Amino acid sequence: MPIDPYILLLLGTVGLAALFPARGPAADVASGASTAAVALLFFLYGARLSTREALDGLRHWRLHVTVLACTFLVFPLLGLAARGLVPVVLTHPLYQGLLFLTLVPSTVQSSIAFTSMARGNVPAAICAGSFSSLVGIVATPLLAASLLGGSGGGFSADSLLKIVLQLLVPFLAGQLLRHCGDRRGRAKRVGQGGGGRREGGFVTRHKQVLGLVDRGSILLVVYTAFSVGVVQGIWHQVSPARLGGLVVVEAVILAVMLLLTWYGGKALRFGRADRIAIQFAGSKKSLAAGLPMASVLFGAQAALAVLPLMLFHQMQLIVGAVIAKRRARDAAAEVSAPQPAAATRTAVGTGTRSG
Repeated sequence: MPIDPYILLLLGTVGLAALFPARGPAADVASGASTAAVALLFFLYGARLSTREALDGLRHWRLHVTVLACTFLVFPLLGLAARGLVPVVLTHPLYQGLLFLTLVPSTVQSSIAFTSMARGNVPAAICAGSFSSLVGIVATPLLAASLLGGSGGGFSADSLLKIVLQLLVPFLAGQLLRHCGDRRGRAKRVGQGGGGRREGGFVTRHKQVLGLVDRGSILLVVYTAFSVGVVQGIWHQVSPARLGGLVVVEAVILAVMLLLTWYGGKALRFGRADRIAIQFAGSKKSLAAGLPMASVLFGAQAALAVLPLMLFHQMQLIVGAVIAKRRARDAAAEVSAPQPAAATRTAVGTGTRSG
């Protein structure tokens, strides 16, 4: 499978930070720009999330509760279980990053893409990913404060204030802007007899530009975090053997979650389309949400904290693409499979199409 081009950009950014880390006054400028980028990211997250769509999705509450349980309960339990691998397989800093990975919300874009490719319930995947991102704004920092404690960068009243100001306030401001835009859009449609621009028009019209802002901001966050790590000697703390051990541990966690979401969905009596949405939304972690959160939560220790997340992100894309294609082939095979003779006669007698 080809590597995600954005991962190549991230790796290139890490390489740039390794060769030309920001130092002295340049580090202060990069840190300030990174802080502003994080606030902008969460403002855009809030502006994109349609409150109306989120409320409409509540009708499928069993599926969303299942995905949230996988994301914020089962994943963290697996992360805590990995504590037994320290220090034989993982160093303590790598374990802290691995545990943080298990606390991050689910991704939206790849969950939707893979669910669509596998012929699953796409609207459910959209709502599940959106709910996970929304809950993660609050749940991830609280879980990190509870499970990581002082090793996660020293959680205090000041840290909590930074989280609120850099993550929650911009997100709520984006939601407020989206809500006001939705109200104006509805008023225009009523006044023009159904015409007018769509809700969230600005976000929709500038989707590509805002996407570039998203990704550029994350690259800036990565550069700043790894610059600090390089100055502190991060690459002397991680050997190839430790990285290999981390990859194996993450592969096991991903395999467990993929199996649990698929067969767990079956045990809970979800249909095939819903099980596909649960598997992809419940087994993934968001790089876009996790990186800026780590920069706020870990501060100077963010470089090692985001390394496990970057590795897991690429792994879930490769494995997810393979599984989605297989699910699509299985669905096509079911549709094209010949019907039993009795079923065919029944279908002809009732005027329905068989196959």
